[in-house]
Amino acid sequence: MLRVGVLASGGGTNLQAVIDAIDRGEVPAEIVTVVSNNKSAFALERARKHGIPGKWMPRKKYPAPGAYEAAMIAHFNECKVDLILTAGFMVILPGLTQAFPNRVMNIHPSLIPAFCGHGFYGLHVHEAVLAAGVKVTGATVHFATEEADAGPIIIQKAVSVHDADTPESLQKRVMEEAEWRILPEAIRLYAEGKLTVQNNRVHVAD
Repeated sequence: MLRVGVLASGGGTNLQAVIDAIDRGEVPAEIVTVVSNNKSAFALERARKHGIPGKWMPRKKYPAPGAYEAAMIAHFNECKVDLILTAGFMVILPGLTQAFPNRVMNIHPSLIPAFCGHGFYGLHVHEAVLAAGVKVTGATVHFATEEADAGPIIIQKAVSVHDADTPESLQKRVMEEAEWRILPEAIRLYAEGKLTVQNNRVHVAD
């Protein structure tokens, strides 16, 4: 059984989507730890409700250079995780992706490489999509690297942009139609050994 660790800073809606998919028997995995840098993150409450160990790890508690990443690496090694999910985690940890190459999976609410990178998170992504006037947006699951929203792309799913959309309505539809579907699917493919990475591209086995 694939052992999964999750990093989350906020509400944990993608965490919930994964929990639900596991409970339905769609993903052969178990979440063994949920870590947040935000003590009040509802993701920690979601973990508690499902009997998943949660851990609050504020960055200010580890002021020395590299100490925060070292603590994260030690925690995930102690939990014997096979895969780490960053689901709305608002801290970039280059050391973590180096310690777990192609084992840190991120979900981003746009079709990378559009509307991603520094400053593109949460509603800011959907505000930028609407300001640009594009007709299609979506979500992307990829392996995380030292660069924000970079790394080999695993799955993408498109979502139509409506003329009457607000950032909030678009965010909701992207979550429901894309994020909550492709993140569990990406974990399933990983758990079944169907993902390989070559030359910064992900190949999915039949």
